[in-house]
Amino acid sequence: MNRISQLFEKLAGRREPAFIPFITAGDPTLDATAEIVVELEKAGADVVELGVPFSDPVADGVVNQEAAQRALKHNVSLHDIVARVKELRKKTQIPLVLFTYFNPVLAYGLEDFARDAADAGVDGVLCVDLPPEEADEYKRLLNEHDIATIFLAAPTSSAERIDHIAAASSGFVYYVSRTGVTGERADIETSVNEMVGRIKAKTTTPVAVGFGISTPDQAAEVGRYADGVIVGSAIVRMIGDLGDAPDMPARVGAFVKSLADAAKGK
Repeated sequence: MNRISQLFEKLAGRREPAFIPFITAGDPTLDATAEIVVELEKAGADVVELGVPFSDPVADGVVNQEAAQRALKHNVSLHDIVARVKELRKKTQIPLVLFTYFNPVLAYGLEDFARDAADAGVDGVLCVDLPPEEADEYKRLLNEHDIATIFLAAPTSSAERIDHIAAASSGFVYYVSRTGVTGERADIETSVNEMVGRIKAKTTTPVAVGFGISTPDQAAEVGRYADGVIVGSAIVRMIGDLGDAPDMPARVGAFVKSLADAAKGK
C-alpha cells in the first residue's frame, strides 16, 4: 500500500486529521529543503508537499511565486528534486507529494518521470493544471508505479465534476477552500465544511483542504471536519523571510508544530 494510503488509514483509526505542510523545493537551496523536511516531520507533519518551481505558476500567489523564482535562480529542476527525494529516503519515510505544473513533467517524459519518481520514493503527484479529463495516460503510468494521483476540487466544481475528480483521485482529494490563487487569508470560507461533506459523500478517498489556511486557529477549524489540513504560503513566507539563517529549519519547524498541534486538537 502507498505510504499516503497507509498514513490516512492509521489516522482514521485515531480520528485525527493529517497535517500537510507545503514548501518550495530548492528555496533557499535543495540542501535546506532536505533539512526542512526532517524538521517538519519532527514537528508533527504527516505528509510533506514539495513544490516544483516553475516559471509561470498561474495558480500561485505572490509568496509562492517568489519562492519559485528563488529556486529557479539556482536552476533547480524536477530532475534535481526527484534525486533529492531519493537522498531523503535515507533519513525519512514520511509521505512526500510533488506539487507541480504539467510542463516540467511533460519535459521530463511521462514514462521516465513515473519510473524515476517511484524509484526515488515519491508517494504522490499533484499536477495543478492537469484536469482529470486529460490525465488518462498520466494516471495510468503513475498508478502502475503505485504513485497517488491527486486532483483539485474547487468551490465552483459541479456535482458531476466532483464525481469525476473523486473517481480519478488517489491518496487524497485536494479541496481548494476558495477560488483564486494560493495565499494567506484572514478567514476560512463558511462553505468549506459543506463542500467537504459533499465530496466525502462521493468517495472513500480522504479529502484535504488547502489554499488560505495560515494560522493555528484556522488549522483547528478545518481539522474538525477535513481528513487533512494543508498550509503552504505562511510557511513559505517564513522560509523566505529567514533565508539562509542557520536556525531557519528549526524556527520553521516550531511554527509548523503550532499548526499541526492545532489541526489535531492538541
